[in-house]
Amino acid sequence: MNIYIMVDAEGISGIYDKPQVLDTLPRYNEIRTLMTRDINVCVEACKDAGAGKVFVRDAHGSGSNVIWENLTSLADYYVIGNSGYIRWPGLDQCDAVILLGYHAMAGTRNAVLEHTMSSVSIQNYWINGEKAGEIALDAAIVGDQGKPVIMVSGDDKACAEAKAVLPWVITAEVKKGLTAFGAMLLPPERAYALIREKTKEAIANFPNTKPYVLAKPVTLKVECTERTQIPNPKAKPYMKHIDGRTYEVTGDTMEEAWFRSF
Repeated sequence: MNIYIMVDAEGISGIYDKPQVLDTLPRYNEIRTLMTRDINVCVEACKDAGAGKVFVRDAHGSGSNVIWENLTSLADYYVIGNSGYIRWPGLDQCDAVILLGYHAMAGTRNAVLEHTMSSVSIQNYWINGEKAGEIALDAAIVGDQGKPVIMVSGDDKACAEAKAVLPWVITAEVKKGLTAFGAMLLPPERAYALIREKTKEAIANFPNTKPYVLAKPVTLKVECTERTQIPNPKAKPYMKHIDGRTYEVTGDTMEEAWFRSF
């Protein structure tokens, strides 16, 4: 089987604070180093567990965070930079998905760096009337293509959110959130051992998983942060404005609804 690893930053082991994950702040090199290490461990575990091909996408911010020369050569492809209008390039060649370094949805109490897509401009997401975060969104996008999410790594709140959406999923809890900007972190080698163990367990558990498929059409409601300008409905006739900060869109798939939302 082939595995697709989608990588975010806030749930990476060793990450607990905003200056670590923003490329405009002086501690940004920490996420570059730590993300690269978590990726290498996960890829190596996939190969040890018998995976054929492994695709990895850097999906945090610009998608250009990893330290290229330090990445393992065991992966078959790394998706780096702007992927245009395809969120999951190469997914058609894969059988299952790992969400590495993910975080809890906006508003989750005591979750490390909680947000949904943008902490600056988005307050909340609802998918088909249910409040949702990036774990549900990405699981639904790949679910429409018949691919199950088999593992999620992140803090305890992200892992609990994943279990609530995907009861079959294996989780790797690499830290416990204390506040949005603080956590109880596993020591590095213990965190890497856990990611390795849970990756192998997730691949073995693949027969017990299933794609996360939502009822269609999919309606995505977005509440913006205060004074954020919402998209112009004259340019998007499919968009419905609910109030000065909230709007919704509908799509035939989760990915279509998501792309229509911005």
